[in-house]
Parts: sequence; C-alpha cells; structure tokens
Amino acid sequence: MVKTRKEPSLIEALIPILFLIVLLVINIGIFGTDGLEGSNQMVLVISSAVAALIAVFRLRIKWETLQDGIVKSISSAMSSILILLLIGALAGTWMLSGIVPAMIYYGLQVLNPTIFLIAAVIVSAVVSISTGSSWTTVATVGVALLGIGKALGFGEGIIAGAIISGAYFGDKMSPLSDTTNLAPAMAGTDLFTHIRHMTKTTVPSILITLVIFGVIGFTTGAEGSVEQVKGISAVILEKFNINGWLFIVPVVVLILIIKKVPAVPALLAGALLGGIFAIIFQPQIIYLIASEEGVSYAYSAFKAVMMALYGEISVVTSNDVVNELLITGGMAGMLNTIWLIICAMIFGGIMEESRMLAVLAEAVIRKVHSIGSLVASTAATCMFFNVTTSDQYLAILVPGRMYADIYRKRGLKPENLSRTLEDSATVTSVLVPWNTCGATQASVLGVATLTYAPYCFFNIISPFMTIMYGYLKLGINYYSEEEMAEIKEEFAA
Repeated sequence: MVKTRKEPSLIEALIPILFLIVLLVINIGIFGTDGLEGSNQMVLVISSAVAALIAVFRLRIKWETLQDGIVKSISSAMSSILILLLIGALAGTWMLSGIVPAMIYYGLQVLNPTIFLIAAVIVSAVVSISTGSSWTTVATVGVALLGIGKALGFGEGIIAGAIISGAYFGDKMSPLSDTTNLAPAMAGTDLFTHIRHMTKTTVPSILITLVIFGVIGFTTGAEGSVEQVKGISAVILEKFNINGWLFIVPVVVLILIIKKVPAVPALLAGALLGGIFAIIFQPQIIYLIASEEGVSYAYSAFKAVMMALYGEISVVTSNDVVNELLITGGMAGMLNTIWLIICAMIFGGIMEESRMLAVLAEAVIRKVHSIGSLVASTAATCMFFNVTTSDQYLAILVPGRMYADIYRKRGLKPENLSRTLEDSATVTSVLVPWNTCGATQASVLGVATLTYAPYCFFNIISPFMTIMYGYLKLGINYYSEEEMAEIKEEFAA
C-alpha cells in the first residue's frame, strides 16, 4: 500500500523555523559577526535536515521529491549568484582603476563645517554606494567623520546617526551590495528592476532625513577643523591618478542599466572597462599589485587586472583609514555570500516542496485583507527576524521565501516584495543591539546602539515609508491580466 503525503499542520511548519531561530541565537552568541564565515550556513543546513525529517517521517514525502525541490530552489537563484560573482570582479577593477577612490575623493570634498551633518550623510552615502558596503563605510570614513564631528561640538549619538543613515542608504541602492542582490533573488526579480523600484520609497526617505539633519545642523552652528578628511583626500590623490575621465565607466554602466541591458552583460562590461581604465590611468598601481620586477608592463597589467577580477587585492598607504577602503575581494570575496544563498535555498526548497512555507503563509494571509496590510505584515516579519535571529541576511531570506507566492497570488510583481524586504530588513538590523549589524557598528564607532539609534532617521523612516506606500497604493507594480491568468494556471497545476 502506497502512503500518500500529508498536509503539514501549523505546528509542524513552525518547528523548522523555531529551530532555526534558536540555533541562530546560540550561533550568534558564540561566533558573533564571524557567522557569515560558515557557521550561519551550517545552521541553515542543520535546520534543513530538521525540516527534511519532518517531511519524510511525518508528511510521508520521498527524499527524491525533496531533492528535486532543493535543485529547483537553487536553480532559481543561479542568475543572482552569477551577478554576485561579477559584482566582486567589478569592485576589484573599479578599485584598481581608481574609480572607487575617485568617488570617495570627490565625495569628501562636499564636507563643510556649517553643514556637517548633511555632509556626513552625503559622504557616507557616496562611499557606501561606491563600495557596496555599509560596514566598510562606517569602519573607515565613518570613524573619521565621528572624530571630526566631536571636534566640531556635535554629540556622538547624532554623528553616528548621520553616518549610519548615509551608509545604509548607499548599501540599499548600490548594485555592489550583497543585500541589494539578496533581496531580489529571494523575491524573484532582477537586480536593476529592484533598484529602480526602491527609489520610489528610498529617495523620499533620504530627503526627509537630510532635511532633519539640516535643521539640526544649522540650529547648532558648530564650527571646527576638517583636517582628518583633508588628510584622507591627500593620501588618495597621492596614490592614484584622480580625474574626471574615470567616471566614463560608471556612466557607461548606468546607461546600460537605463537601457535595460541585462545585469550580467552590463556588469561584465563594467568590470572589463574598469580593467582597461586601470591599465590606462594607474600604471603605478598596476606595478604595485603585480609585485614583479624586470617584466614588461603588458605582463604586469594582465596579472594585476586578473588578480583584481578573481581575488583579494589591496593598496597600502600611509593612512590606516584609506587602507581599509582600498581592499577588495574580487569574485572570491563573494563566495561566503553565495554559500549562504545556496544553504538558504536548500532550506527554502525543502520548506516549499513540503508545503510548510505555504501553511505558514496561509496563516498570515488569513489576517491580511489589503495591499497595505500585506506590506505591513512583510515589514513586521522582517523586523521580527532581525530581532530574533540577530542576522539581516536571515531577515531577508526567510520572509522572502515565505511571502513570494502570496505577492504573486495578489497580483503584485516581485519587486514590491524585494523593496519591502530592503526597506524593513536591511535598514533596521543596525538598530538592534544584539543583531550582528548593531553590535558591529556600536563596536566600530564606540557608540552604544541605543545611543545612536534615535538619530538613524533614514533607518527609522524607511519601514514606515514602505508601509505608507502600501496602504496608499503608491508606487505599486501589478501583473497584467494575461500574466495573472498564467499565474493562476501555474498554481492550479
């Protein structure tokens, strides 16, 4: 007699999620911010095993069926994995060519003591967009800005709030950011559609933030020296050939994005152009990276560009802050994030194939009666995972898999989900003292999380902005009637 598969109960569906949360809390307590190096991935694998045991022994699902679900789940993320690899390559050649240092250099020039807080937001945003990392931005330029701000007479909480607001704006909007790639991968959309859709909520949020800091800055009227920032600028100018021609490459990539060229060829073009511009404009850096004497420039150029594309390179200067900025990992630097995605897709594949995710989603959707309440529920779930799992990646991964089908059934395109994931999961992680982001930024800046959190206006405004857009039905992308007919047929099958 053939055993028929069973529908999971809500309790059975919750067990793997609760197991995942408990194990992650233990894991973060032991490994802290090093969780991405492998322990978080193993937590996902072990949680996948728990979900598989329930599926096989309680729900009577064959392992082969679960394995097919895993393969299908991982396959859906392959385009994002390719994009992440190319982003690593692009970051490497853009640093080698001086494009990223030029962005940082010109960004620092906007700093003015009379508008310090606004400038701190803008500088942090520019650096974060060019590097794709809020952590790197806070740990480098952020530390310098904190010292300058304190010298100008501002409180450390408000300075840190300005730095973090700008850094997380850049992290959200940069195609080099891992979370900016992770969110569309989980929702089922592409990178550039996701970024374009995010501007609808993110730009108003950052503009409101700048107005608030502007009012505070002008009413405070602090004055002082910006010698630290001048020192950083001088070191960059000394090491690299900084000029306007370097911006041809990001402009070309921007044009390709506007023309809706697919992400993979657009990023590959940007990475290769970065290598060419490195050969043209930065011969001294080429020789420094290649580290070989008595060889031709062609030999050194080929070696340095290849190293920038695939692995870690760094440019050492006399300034420790600049040194932290001038390190990239190439394609290899993306492997831990890719590893995390694959493990998350294993977990998601089992949860999806066994219908445990569907049961959880149905329990939520019964409480949801409008687009606004759906967006609000998504945002609340993301923030819940930021608090309980202490990890922004999991706060994107798990809700992303939970809500993907719900949005499709409601006729909402996946970019609506990916935007909500970023507006709530990415930015609020730094407001939680025991989250890896909150703990890291507090440690790096030497400012307690609860001291700077009230001044992280961008991070606070973002989830409210996305919820407001949901209830007002602003900036929502819908499927066409033809597309909805295909989706209904798919779910019926």
